[in-house]
Amino acid sequence: MTKMFRIGIMLTVMLGTAVVAAPLAAEPAVPTSVAEINLSFAPIVKKVAPAVVNVYASRTDSQPRNPLFNDPIFRHFFGDGDSEEGRPGGPTAQSLGSGVLIDPSGLVVTNYHVIAGMTDVKVALSDRRELEATIVLRDQRTDLAVLRLKGKGPFPFMEFDDSDKLEVGDLVLAIGDPFGVGQTVTQGIISALARTEEGISHYGFFIQTDAAINPGNSGGALVDMRGRLIGINSAIVSQTGSSVGIGFAIPSDMVKVVVATAKSGRTEVRRPWLGAGLQNVSREIADSLNLDRPAGTLVTDVTPKSPAEAAGLKQGDLIVSVDGQPTDDVEAFSYRFATAPLGGKVTLSIVRDSKPLTLVLNAEPAPDLPRDPVKIAGSSPFAGATVINISPAVAEEYSLDAARQGVVISDVDEESRAAALNLQKGDVIITVNDKKIETTHDLQQATTGDHYFWKISIGRGNQIITTVIGG
Repeated sequence: MTKMFRIGIMLTVMLGTAVVAAPLAAEPAVPTSVAEINLSFAPIVKKVAPAVVNVYASRTDSQPRNPLFNDPIFRHFFGDGDSEEGRPGGPTAQSLGSGVLIDPSGLVVTNYHVIAGMTDVKVALSDRRELEATIVLRDQRTDLAVLRLKGKGPFPFMEFDDSDKLEVGDLVLAIGDPFGVGQTVTQGIISALARTEEGISHYGFFIQTDAAINPGNSGGALVDMRGRLIGINSAIVSQTGSSVGIGFAIPSDMVKVVVATAKSGRTEVRRPWLGAGLQNVSREIADSLNLDRPAGTLVTDVTPKSPAEAAGLKQGDLIVSVDGQPTDDVEAFSYRFATAPLGGKVTLSIVRDSKPLTLVLNAEPAPDLPRDPVKIAGSSPFAGATVINISPAVAEEYSLDAARQGVVISDVDEESRAAALNLQKGDVIITVNDKKIETTHDLQQATTGDHYFWKISIGRGNQIITTVIGG
């Protein structure tokens, strides 16, 4: 069976070196002579290589594994005890990937999954320097992270290019550290654009390339013939875990949004809020709407007092483009809308009752109502967890269904009961002992006192888990 692999490596030893780009004047063109065919990519590589680095991340876990995880029934409900944020999984954990310097001050972009759950990060440069780095921003929704080098600059860096200008067939170079062997450059073409439904991140909208990328290339650079960054290599499709010529990169236009957030000093990415439910158009829906093909994004509901309602969007509208860019499915819409600049306007082309319409929507962040954070104490399963109320902003931040009721876990103390039970950041607590939880203070009251058992229901992703835990 063909599988999707994120292309980081878990290792105990770091190998290899690190890796800049400056633009070339000539526009891409098809070779017209033998002399042109014999031209080399070496000038581009020399310019870009110093900006591609190796990222070495690690953490040390001190908390022993809870014996409850030896019970297969318990693991069925709560996982195996190894969460992304560093729950017990052994005395040490290490990860090796790649990164790209995108600023002379020492900002590095890499994949979130390269540093997920890690606390200590080092970066190896092409000049053999090895520098410590701080994690400036983690954005799980895009599978991107930004690091800052602890060292004296200026550093070599790579400039961005516009990923929307790419065309299928364009020549590209992939640079990274596959299998920890050292910096490696491979060449290929853009095989496809706007690849969605790959399940790699929340915004499934990728550049596909046949340039060989392998485990360890995660966070490395996809470079065009102008020597500029057009994508961050993130995953491959493979039956073995090695390259078969189907690799995916996060487009540079999405990377720019995350980098701009890091430069602004914020630690969380703020994106425009639509305030509407969406679904893909199936063949049956297309037939019912008299469409010639199943394409577009169907509006299923509109949140009161949202930008969608203010712009006049209605249930049953079919969104076909955002700012002139086609949106054939929900993933494409989410990408286009998320990369729109806050504070501006977004133009939606829609079809309503078989008639084309244009709506203009304000690109504004979701409102953040009082979160009222509460840290749960006592002997309940939630002891050591901090919970917050759900608002549109919280739902956006934690990728929650807008209709989900309850309170969400925002933090879990190490060596707490909540951590031992593998409760995770982003879990939504729905009921406790059949009592509906609507606010953080509801949970605080429901968890006071001692109980022989606790019946709890939590939401994790698209699942609702109900189980009974001893007091």
